[in-house]
Amino acid sequence: AGREFEKVMVQKGLTGDLYRELMQKLRATGTPLQMVPPETLHRLTNGNHQGVAAFVSAITYQPIEQIIPMLFEQGRNPFILILDRVTDVRNFGAIARTAECAGVDAILIPDHNSARITADAVKTSAGALHTIPVCRATNLFQTVKFLKNSGITIFAATEKGNIHYHSMAYDQPLALI
Repeated sequence: AGREFEKVMVQKGLTGDLYRELMQKLRATGTPLQMVPPETLHRLTNGNHQGVAAFVSAITYQPIEQIIPMLFEQGRNPFILILDRVTDVRNFGAIARTAECAGVDAILIPDHNSARITADAVKTSAGALHTIPVCRATNLFQTVKFLKNSGITIFAATEKGNIHYHSMAYDQPLALI
């Protein structure tokens, strides 16, 4: 139906033509995939499954490779927020809400070890997740290299830093991790 998946769980040990076809389609679309024991699927579905459970995304993900050129064409300096290992959906939603208010152009998250965008995340974001583009990266390292090669300066935020965020000039293309 053209909907995107947050992830698909497939029961370990499945075989057959349908299984091979499913796996081929999941890999072709880059859908995050997790192989799980049958007990995991039993808990999710009360035992009523055919070896597969899919989590449908509440949003449509955008390709970062299209967002960046579009922003430059509009004469804007891209401001990208990269979230690594934010796993709580409410924290994700709150960060998205703040990012929208701060003028962030897109949020970039990894395929794995990231909060799923659920109804709770959208609610906590106060709708920001319906307005700010969210991009997924299969390989975050390679995507950061793409951003650097596109002329975007990468900044990392940490509590251990010695430069206060208020002292920075945010008037250049940048990505904040």
